Amino acid sequence: MKAHYLKFSVLAFGLMATAGADAQEKPERPKLFPPSSSFNTWSFGINGGILAPTVISGKNDFTNWKADIGYGATIKNQILPALGIQADFLAGKLKADNSRDWGNGMAPVSQYDSFETKVSYAASLSANLTLANIYWMNRENVVRPYMTAGYGLMGYKVTLKDQSGVQTKFNAGENVEEAYLPVGLGLKFSLSNSVNLDLGYTMNFVDGDNLDGYRSGPQNDKFSYSHIGLEFALGPKSKTQLSSYNPVAALQDDYITRNASLQAMLEADRARHAAHMEEMNKEKMRFLSDSDKDGVSDYFDKCPNTPAGIQVDGAGCEIKVTTVVNPVRVVVTEEDKKVVAEAIRNLEFDFAKSTIRSTSYPSLNRVADLLKSKDFSLKLAGHTDNVGSNAANMKLSKDRAESVKSYLVSQGVNPSRVEATGYGESQPIASNKTAKGRQQNRRVEFTLY
Repeated sequence: MKAHYLKFSVLAFGLMATAGADAQEKPERPKLFPPSSSFNTWSFGINGGILAPTVISGKNDFTNWKADIGYGATIKNQILPALGIQADFLAGKLKADNSRDWGNGMAPVSQYDSFETKVSYAASLSANLTLANIYWMNRENVVRPYMTAGYGLMGYKVTLKDQSGVQTKFNAGENVEEAYLPVGLGLKFSLSNSVNLDLGYTMNFVDGDNLDGYRSGPQNDKFSYSHIGLEFALGPKSKTQLSSYNPVAALQDDYITRNASLQAMLEADRARHAAHMEEMNKEKMRFLSDSDKDGVSDYFDKCPNTPAGIQVDGAGCEIKVTTVVNPVRVVVTEEDKKVVAEAIRNLEFDFAKSTIRSTSYPSLNRVADLLKSKDFSLKLAGHTDNVGSNAANMKLSKDRAESVKSYLVSQGVNPSRVEATGYGESQPIASNKTAKGRQQNRRVEFTLY
């Protein structure tokens, strides 16, 4: 018995040493819910262990079983993270004798003293169910408990020996073939990205009562196989094994990654908005400040430091009063009308606001130059469509007309020569039932005189 355990220990040490050469690999962290093509799904294994002609809490026809070395191999295709189809191959020897009684004074029932069964082959096809993926301190080391159950065929030869030492060949020494049902439990330890250490125990229930060469009753024979082995994944080393994929861990990684990305984006937005608010506050202070107290804010004041008490225009410059001896008749030419018409076409405001867009400034500047050079007067009439309340539309039309006036005044136009009036939705020039008609009704009319 000691010799058998020594052999098994040497086998186990050899298997673990073989795995050590591949233990430095780093598995690629699988993404969230990837396709099966992202994994290695095929594997093969080799194993060795103890064969015994009994199972846990079970009895056969001989009282004293003896352990012997068994060896085997596996081929597996992993269909799902928790389910694989596995082919097992097993061979070895089974031994037992009647050197003790059953207990409670019960003598052995067999007339034979001992038997030895040579298992020539045992081949089965089983379902391999992974019960859990357990990550401990290092997330890349995984323990996977599993369970197997299947169906197989085996062939064996039995040699019996009576108390006088006479040997008898069961079935005339010919190979006996029987079906059997393997049911097992085990643990797999990931030694690396492509190598697993496999520890397992399998109970094999034979469809016959002749595994030991002795038929004692209705109960069929059974045997067990305790093994240690290595499983090698087939495929690129950059891919991880489908059986080791843990959706919960992948979901956690995805959450951590997304959360970190969102936090970084939030911090960037906060910094950007803070800088924008600082610029807006600076602009606000420029609008509110009036250093020379002339009633024109520093933002629009083109003549700063005007002496106190001096009457100024919209640009903050002194108004010089001149006496007109011979009034000149004002004549509006076709070129003047074109300048005004261009300003009307190019006039744009921010949506639902009275803020003039900068694209309108060049054409408004030409209107301002015209008003200053020819001493024209201008009437501004603001209009809206019928979307919204009457009061809101009236206010918006008035504000937009006043906004145009303020801009012209800021360019040096005499404020007394510009009249701004709002009419709201009361004077449409097209139907408000269509988008095109509503767009035509949203306007500021310029009347030059």
